Formats: sequence, C-alpha cells, structure tokens
Amino acid sequence: MGISYSLGSVLSIDELIECAATVGKYKTDTVWIPETWGMENFSMLSMVSQKINSSKIGSSIINIYSRSPALIAMGAVTVDTISKGRLILGLGTSSVPIVEDFHGGQFKNPISRMSEYIDIINLIIARKKIDFTGKFFNLKGFTLLIKPVRGKIPIYIAAVNRKMTQLAWNKADGVIFYLRPLNELKETTKKFQSKRKIDVSCQIITAIDNDAEKAVERAKITLAFYVSVGKIYREFLEKNGFSNEVNNIYDEFKISGLKSNHELVSDNMLNALTICGTPDDGVRKIKEYRNSGVTHPILQFNPVGEVQNSIKTLMKTFSGI
Repeated sequence: MGISYSLGSVLSIDELIECAATVGKYKTDTVWIPETWGMENFSMLSMVSQKINSSKIGSSIINIYSRSPALIAMGAVTVDTISKGRLILGLGTSSVPIVEDFHGGQFKNPISRMSEYIDIINLIIARKKIDFTGKFFNLKGFTLLIKPVRGKIPIYIAAVNRKMTQLAWNKADGVIFYLRPLNELKETTKKFQSKRKIDVSCQIITAIDNDAEKAVERAKITLAFYVSVGKIYREFLEKNGFSNEVNNIYDEFKISGLKSNHELVSDNMLNALTICGTPDDGVRKIKEYRNSGVTHPILQFNPVGEVQNSIKTLMKTFSGI
C-alpha cells in the first residue's frame, strides 16, 4: 500500500483545497481530512473528492457523539456517491472536552456505543430495512431512500487504549493509530494481526524541510499541542516510556500555555513519535514505520514556512516511495 496524507486542522479552507489539488498530482493512496472544531468533515470530503480523481478519501475522524448513526450513514453514502466509491469512513469517540464542552453531550460508554454505531451504519449502507433495538438507539422501519454505489463502505476505528483497539480488530476494516511509540506500535500490531488481519493505519506528525531545525521545531510544536490538550494521549504516553516529558510539557502548559512548552519535547520522544527533518530524514524514518507493521502510513501535514511550498516539498519527498 502507498502513502497517505492528512490535511486539515492547521489549514484554512482555501489552503486545504489548494493542498488537495497539489496532492492530487501525485500517486497517493488516501487523502484524509480531520474534523475537530473547525471545518465540517463531510462537506470538505465532498470538495476534496472533486480535486482528486483517483485517490481514496477518508474521514479522520467523524466523532460519533456529535451525530446519530443514521446521519453518519447518510453522510457517508452521500460522499461515497459524489466520490464514485472512494470513501473510507473513519470513526472515533473524540474526547471529553470536545464531546461535553463543545457539543453539550455526555461522554459515556465509548466502547459499546461505537460497537452499536458500526452495526447500524453497516445495516443502513447495505440498504436493509432496519428494526434495531440497542442500548443507545432504537430504529424502526428505516430504509435508506437513495441507493448507495457500494453495499459496504470500509470503516476504520480511531483507537488509543486496548479495548477500542480490540474492537477495531473485531468489527472494523481498519484501525487508525496516533501518537504511538514505534516499539509499542510494533508489539501491538503483531499481537492483533496474528488473530485477524486488518489495515493498520497510523497517522504520523510529519514536518519536512531542507532546513532540518525548522522542521524539527514544527514537529515539536504539534506534538506539544496534543500532549497539552489531550488527556488520553498524556495517559497513554505516560504508560509507554514518556512520563517525564509528558509531565514537564503539561506543567509548562498550565503555567504559560503553548508559548514555549514544545522546547521540553525530548529528542527521544520526537524520534519515537514523529517524522521530521530533511527529506532524507523522512525517507529513512518512514521505513521504520513500515517495519513496525503499519500497512497504511498517514503523514499528517504540518507546514514548515509557506504552505504551498511546504506541501510540494512533502509530496516530492515521499511520492516515489
């Protein structure tokens, strides 16, 4: 499988569309679009699908607490139709602050809720008449009005902890990992792939520039941001060898925000969790991810300097691998 790219959160809508057009000039497996608290995912996926003719497009991720399973299925079928059958539906539970503070919901029962969503979404996309009784949803007499271009759209689950990872291998077509140390990633992938093989994607903070120092600093800024705002990532990284760095980064964040806490990202942490530096550094590093069992590397674009120049550097670096 080739290399994929994630575009989004740090880009404006116009910049994302321009970057998608650039990516579309190269051989790319999938273009992934994130959703946080800015651009709405299905809208952007539809737009990007018109800028890129052959690559797949993926949601990374649709937050299940902010939409009903029926609405997600309808959105997925709509985008899949517009893109002529190229969608990968990435689902996740997001986080407590986003679900409760930004959407006004309750972050409860993430595993069983995700399982129920997958069941309902698959039934709707298959255009079955649904009489479904679950723990969270009861659907009666639902049949999708339009005919999907495919009876099955691949579903990938964004997973951090063990139970969600297990659910991905039990019920999904793929898993989306993020911020996993290479040694842990290799061990986890080997363990679960021995039971059932799925597509193992890992989204990797990536910053590439001919000036290695600028690229490294950019990667550190992104990594420090996720450690600062993501409790689930802090807890996971603390358990996997980076407790000192995590505590230092988060303590500084509580004092002075994101101004300088990226300076506390160690070289060891950066090497285990990101791809950054010169183009040659990037090429060497992605081989390590492939050797760890990742079948679907997703390079998260973090622009170094001017956006269009940076995306061109990124694509020229990895397009031939």
